[in-house]
Amino acid sequence: MIDLLKKINLFASLTADELEEIQKICLKERIAKDTVIFKEGDAGDRCYIITAGEARISKFIPNIGEEALAVLKPGDYFGEMALIDNFPRSAHAIANTDLEVLAINKADLDKVLIRDREMGYKLLWTFTRTLSKRLRETNEKMAGFLAMSGGF
Repeated sequence: MIDLLKKINLFASLTADELEEIQKICLKERIAKDTVIFKEGDAGDRCYIITAGEARISKFIPNIGEEALAVLKPGDYFGEMALIDNFPRSAHAIANTDLEVLAINKADLDKVLIRDREMGYKLLWTFTRTLSKRLRETNEKMAGFLAMSGGF
């Protein structure tokens, strides 16, 4: 599993020893196609790393329906905001296909990061870059949506 973790952007800056610590807290899960992994508003206590299949991250907009924000593939991860804060989920995550993931519980990661602050800083910077990128993408989509609906 270490070789797999090395390929995940989230863990790219970690050393072999740090990857071993992460490996110890990863839980393998299989999720059937069309399963709702979590809903917007749910409490979040774990993140997911896709090892096979696809997941979509969506918002449900009143009177419009589902708006897919992203389709994630192997190597992508989602739900990471739950590892940073204690706020409810900000979107839905749905298995687009049969899905295999590695799940990391917040409590388990917190224990590892308390022991290894340097790893914590590395992961925090990666989380920050990921969240910034996703916010920019969402802003662009929303601007496009508003332009099409005459909101601008």
